[in-house]
Amino acid sequence: MILFLDFDGVLHPDEVYITKTGPKLRSAGELFMWADLLDQLLYDFPAVRIVLSTSWVRHIGFSKAKKRLPLRIQVRVVGSTWHSSMERELSDVIWWDQATRHDQIARYVARSGVTQWVALDDDARGWDAGHLHRLVLTDPAQGLSNPSTLIKLRKRLSPNGP
Repeated sequence: MILFLDFDGVLHPDEVYITKTGPKLRSAGELFMWADLLDQLLYDFPAVRIVLSTSWVRHIGFSKAKKRLPLRIQVRVVGSTWHSSMERELSDVIWWDQATRHDQIARYVARSGVTQWVALDDDARGWDAGHLHRLVLTDPAQGLSNPSTLIKLRKRLSPNGP
């Protein structure tokens, strides 16, 4: 099972801005304040691997984005929907800038052949109706701190889940 993981609005509130010194949270709390909730939930799902589906990878790079996560989550990360090689092709950059999160994930799924996947994100814009059941939608201000979101994610990751 692959978990496509967004950062903003999931692991911390959505009010994050990229600055010259790096990402800054402009609301109460701190960056990755809810990452431990994900770590605890994933303990029961050792086979789950993570693909980063966050704009952080494009802005600060895959390695730096991955290193922001707790170590037990880092070891599960197997890739990202953005790859630095995309910068070489203007058509890829233009496509990425116009693509919805669902488009980005669907492109990764098509290229990799992944069949079992779930997305954890605060953005439902443009989601294909045929894949909407794979989205665990978070409230941008609450992210994983909302208990009902954790329950939904647990159900989606379960072998008998929806």
